[in-house]
Amino acid sequence: MHLLDTKSTNPLGLSRASSVPQMLAEPGAMDHLDALEAQSIYILREAFARLKKLALLWSLGKDSNVMIWLARKAFFGRVPFPAMHVDTGKKFPEMYAFRDRFAGEWGLDLKIEPCPPIDAVDPTLPPAARSAARKTEGLKLALAKHGFDGLIAGIRRDEEATRAKERVFSPRGTEGGWDVRDQPPEFWDQFNASPPPGAHLRIHPILHWTEADIWAYTQRENIPIIPLYLARDGKRYRSLGDADITNPVNSHATNIEDILIELEQTKVPERAGRALDHETEDAFERLRVAGYL
Repeated sequence: MHLLDTKSTNPLGLSRASSVPQMLAEPGAMDHLDALEAQSIYILREAFARLKKLALLWSLGKDSNVMIWLARKAFFGRVPFPAMHVDTGKKFPEMYAFRDRFAGEWGLDLKIEPCPPIDAVDPTLPPAARSAARKTEGLKLALAKHGFDGLIAGIRRDEEATRAKERVFSPRGTEGGWDVRDQPPEFWDQFNASPPPGAHLRIHPILHWTEADIWAYTQRENIPIIPLYLARDGKRYRSLGDADITNPVNSHATNIEDILIELEQTKVPERAGRALDHETEDAFERLRVAGYL
């Protein structure tokens, strides 16, 4: 059975999910997406078994929605740790509508944590990066509040050069910082799941996926999506963030099949609509070193 009843929609154009995802593919019948899924489920279960207090960071976008879907499969329909939205208060209305609806339909233990005002952020950062850095500060406050020793995040190596340097189990400092020069080796799927004292690990279960993989899997599994990803009047969003620092790209892709065809042909980067990616060359790396996703 599929997870969705696509015959029923709401005014936002979001399809209705059922309660339990379809389980893994039949043995011996694995294709590329099955292999990606199996590896991600292995990573999620490894994190759950080896860390004491986990949370899954839910940004509401396509990647973190796939990650929640995988977590539901990994744990037989129920995510056994909180889904945390570090909320800047500046997302698109469609994103908040999606969060409020599917947090309930998917049975998530949703924690919404606020971000501090921009005055609390490093004033030397360029404008868009400084705005985005509010999320880093909000995440630090949430960590101090809840004491998580593991945060599951939906980043991918192919979406940005700095993220290509990441590990699956990535240690963070006591202030949440990331030392790109001190990353543990990960041979043969052997992960270092011991966070430094007083610090935490970031776990990246879809690090090995590509943008096309995300969309192909979303299509196969009928995972609900935010309508902003589909073209309207010749524009659509490939990456969603804060409304004031995220712009659409030119596109005529009105469904996922069109998106997959478009990705085969385009040379435009996925994050082309993100204002912070067009600022100073080191802005994104400065954010990541400080603890940004």
